[in-house]
Amino acid sequence: MLLYLAAFLYLAVSAVRGFVNYANLRYAQKSGVPPEFAGLVNEKKFRDAQDYLAAQTRFGLVSRAFSAVTSVAFLLLGGFAWLDRLSGSFAGGPVAHALLYFLFLGVLDQIVEIPFSWYNTFVLEQRFGFNRSTVGTFVGDLLKGWILGIVLGGAIGAGVVWFFVNGGDRAWFWAWCAFTGFSLLLTFFAPVVLMPLFNKFEPLPDGELKSAIEAFAARVNFKLQGIFTMDGSKRSSKANAFFTGFGRFRRIVLFDTLVKQQTVPELVAVLAHEVGHFKRKHIPQQILLSLASSFLMFWLFSVIQRSSWMSLQLGFDSSSVQAAFTVAFWLYAPFSLFSSFFTHALSRKFEFEADAYARETTQNPVALVSALKKLSIDSLSNLNPHPWKVTLDYSHPPVTQRVRELLR
Repeated sequence: MLLYLAAFLYLAVSAVRGFVNYANLRYAQKSGVPPEFAGLVNEKKFRDAQDYLAAQTRFGLVSRAFSAVTSVAFLLLGGFAWLDRLSGSFAGGPVAHALLYFLFLGVLDQIVEIPFSWYNTFVLEQRFGFNRSTVGTFVGDLLKGWILGIVLGGAIGAGVVWFFVNGGDRAWFWAWCAFTGFSLLLTFFAPVVLMPLFNKFEPLPDGELKSAIEAFAARVNFKLQGIFTMDGSKRSSKANAFFTGFGRFRRIVLFDTLVKQQTVPELVAVLAHEVGHFKRKHIPQQILLSLASSFLMFWLFSVIQRSSWMSLQLGFDSSSVQAAFTVAFWLYAPFSLFSSFFTHALSRKFEFEADAYARETTQNPVALVSALKKLSIDSLSNLNPHPWKVTLDYSHPPVTQRVRELLR
C-alpha cells in the first residue's frame, strides 16, 4: 500500500507543478506590457520574452514528466531494492553499502539528467542568445561537480550513516549535529575554496565604481571584506549579484555582465540591496530556518528507519539507512510542495526589506528601479507571472511589485 501511495503522491505533486507552469504561460500570453515598463519594452522584445517563457515551460513540462514517469516506474518495478542488493554485493559493512547505494543512485540520476541539461544549455539558451558555455566548460563543470559530490557527499554521508548505525537511540541527533557542523563549515569556506573551482573571482579594480562603493559602505558603517567580479559571462549573458560567506570570508560578488550593463549609481543600488540582506540579518535567519528544517527531517528519518515495515513495503530486504532515505524521499514530495509556500514567502519578504534598505540608504530608489528593469529586460523575464506561480516558485517578488514598492 505504501508503495502505491508514494507513487501517487509523487505524481500528484508533479502534476500540480506542471499545471501551475501551464497556467503561468497562459496568463502571460494573455497579458500586455506592464505600465512600469511602458516605453522600455518594444513589441519585439516583449514577444521574445513570451517565446522564451513558452520554450522554458514546454521544456520544463517534458523534462518533469519524463523524470516523474521514469522515477515512478523504477520504484514500482523494484529498482531501488534491486540497487540496494547490487550495492550490498560489492560492499561489506553498512557504511560502505550505503555509500555505494547513493553513488549508484547518483550515477543513474546523472544519466537521466545530462541530456536535458545539455539541451537546455546548447539548444534552448543558445536559441535566445544567452548561452556562453563551451562544450569544455560544460563537461568540466560536470566532472568537477561529480568529484566534489563524491568527496564532500561521501564524507558527510559516511558520518551520517556511521552515527545512525552506531549512535543508539540518539543517533539522529548526533547525525544532525555532524551534518550541521559540516554545513556551517562549508558556508564559511565555500567562497574561497569551492566557488573558485568553477569561476574566476577578481577584486574590483580601482576606479569610479570602487570609490562609489567604498563611500557608500563607509556611510552605512559596513566593513568591506571583499568586493569581487565574477566571470559569469563564461556561461551566460545573464547578469546577477550576490552576497556570500561570513566573517573574513564574506564577499559581495558582481557578475562581470552586470558591471558592463549597469551605471555606477545602479551598481551601488544593487550592492546596497545586498548589504541590506546583511544588515537585516536575513542570512542567519535563513540558516536557522534551514537547520530547524533539517532537525525535523533527521528526526522523521529516524522514525522511518525504526519502522522497518516501510522499507519492506518498498521492496527492501531489511531496514537500513539507505532504505529509510528512499522512503523519506518519496514521502517528502507533498511536504516540499507545501513548505515551499512558506520558504518562498519569507524569501520574498526579505527581498522587499533589502529593497527598502537600499532605498533608505542611497536616497535614490530610481537607480535600483532602473537596475531591476534592465536585468528583467535583458534576461527576457516574465513580466506578468501568475499569482500561483509566484506563490509556489518565486523566491523574489515579481519585478513590477518591487518597482511599485520602491517608488511608493
